[in-house]
Amino acid sequence: MYVTPNSGEATGAPPPHEAYANAPDLRREIHQVLALGAERDGRQARPVTRPLVDATAAERAWLLRRAALMDRMALDDPGPGPVAAAAETAEQLVLHDRRHPDLVAGPHHPDAITLAPGHRLYVRQEYAAWMTAGRPGI
Repeated sequence: MYVTPNSGEATGAPPPHEAYANAPDLRREIHQVLALGAERDGRQARPVTRPLVDATAAERAWLLRRAALMDRMALDDPGPGPVAAAAETAEQLVLHDRRHPDLVAGPHHPDAITLAPGHRLYVRQEYAAWMTAGRPGI
């Protein structure tokens, strides 16, 4: 059976239109991911109105949102730059999840989904599961 590299058919990972169905529009998500990155790096204070969260879960939420954002951008523009950025950020999420397997939300461990280069199917699986779980860590 032939499986298109981004479909997720053979792994159970949702296709992009399902994984990102409830995602904010790209412009809003870019803004939010940049703000989370600034909080993470100490360039911006965390708003006092947001509850404190576990630092490891917050780091994972940022890595996941950034990887999903890059994946969505690469889907819109499948040139070498966006695809490489999507692969790189997906790999950073995978490295984090290997160190913290208890935070994996989807049914497959990051090393189980290897059909698509750069673990982008894993990002889709995890983003969909994260949204279903109520977006923990933010």
